Amino acid sequence: MTSLAQTYLQSTPMLDFHHGRIQQLVDQMGWRKLVPADAAKAIYLYVRDQIAFGYNKDDTLSASQVLEDGYGQCNTKGTLLMALLRAVGIPTRFHGFTIYNELQKGAIPGYLFPFAPNRIIHSWVEVYLDGSWLETEGFIIDRPYLEKVQARFAGQCERFSGYGIATPCLSRPDNDWTGGNTYIQKEGIADDFGVFEQPDDFYRLYGSNLRGFRRFLFRYVLRHLMNWNVNRIRRRGP
Repeated sequence: MTSLAQTYLQSTPMLDFHHGRIQQLVDQMGWRKLVPADAAKAIYLYVRDQIAFGYNKDDTLSASQVLEDGYGQCNTKGTLLMALLRAVGIPTRFHGFTIYNELQKGAIPGYLFPFAPNRIIHSWVEVYLDGSWLETEGFIIDRPYLEKVQARFAGQCERFSGYGIATPCLSRPDNDWTGGNTYIQKEGIADDFGVFEQPDDFYRLYGSNLRGFRRFLFRYVLRHLMNWNVNRIRRRGP
């Protein structure tokens, strides 16, 4: 565990779990008092359902900033999940991918879809528990949002791709914590970049999804329209 601790429990500029905002949350929730398996489940469910699905201004935000925003997508919610787990002594690592943009249709309004890259930077978090690494991706989509999409496509248990979801069975996705792997976008994966000790290392190598004017437009205009649409789905359904 010593080598794991040295590598996979580090604080980084993105995984800033020593920040007062994160430490206050950990103390309030009592996660340090739980055994690791229970703490991991509680933190996972918190990030999944208390941090709403939405689009932040950048993939490389610190965990404390994601917590302040109160919403996020795969990469930013993953940063917060990693930081909270490390804060209570549970090793985590980053697995980088791209996903096909088709799974974002519906979450991204049709009139904005031409601005989306064909392949979008994606990630999940791997969590070390009981001597093995678990793949966790199911934290991306919060339950209230998922339930509205499920209600719109009620009874569907075949491959589904859209609204930020890519799963073999929409009515029974593998996103609940049962002590094993969890997924919600896995069926949309295009490229696999492998495992990284820290998310900071991945983004230094691969950057983020948009550059130049498109990045500026996304930060200050497009993501707000996307978040308005996602919040409408969460309230009223697709």
